Amino acid sequence: MQNKWAQEDLLSIRERAYRYLKDMILDGEYKAGDRLVERELAEKLSISRTPIREALFRLESQGFVKTVPRKGVVVERISEEEVIEVFTILSSLEVLASKLAAQKMDERTQAEFDGMIEKLQNLEGKTEEEISQLHLETNKIIHTAAKSPKLHEILSGLTDYIRIFANSSYETPGRKEESMKEHLEIMKAVRNKEVEMGEYLTKIHIENSKKAYIGFLNRLKEKEQR
Repeated sequence: MQNKWAQEDLLSIRERAYRYLKDMILDGEYKAGDRLVERELAEKLSISRTPIREALFRLESQGFVKTVPRKGVVVERISEEEVIEVFTILSSLEVLASKLAAQKMDERTQAEFDGMIEKLQNLEGKTEEEISQLHLETNKIIHTAAKSPKLHEILSGLTDYIRIFANSSYETPGRKEESMKEHLEIMKAVRNKEVEMGEYLTKIHIENSKKAYIGFLNRLKEKEQR
């Protein structure tokens, strides 16, 4: 796969290098504090160091990585204050999305929810990547069902945060399974037009996700102090 990159035009290689590194960070493959070494990444992707360097500059401008003296480029850590701020915003927006989706539920949308509910009830054998994708799909179907283009646009802008938080919080033992059960119950409530229950379950889910991610950050700090 990587060998094909050498045959692509430079612009395509730059974009693909950027997307690859960003996805690896968002999916938790590269975690906060991990070093990103140009030479190693270039060898791994079978491309020159230039597109890697440009991708890292771009990621740094977006706050995903930072340059540390005598250490090089490392994945940036989101501060606890920023985590709390983002989760507070997310909670309000996601609760609103659940409320609107339940209120505007129709038979066609219920059929879509039924399909997702079935997927959430059959997670056995699913890979980490597949479960992560289901998480995003579940959010998307609720956001779409809310039938509020502006709300959908705002929540889409927070997708990067959602991916980072979800995949990193899964490092907490049992959180992945717990999170998917929460999603399942939210989907059922919204599908059945249980407005208040959908709001309540969404609020609990966001709070549990926040606690799990902060726990992840604290474990990273402890590891660094050893």
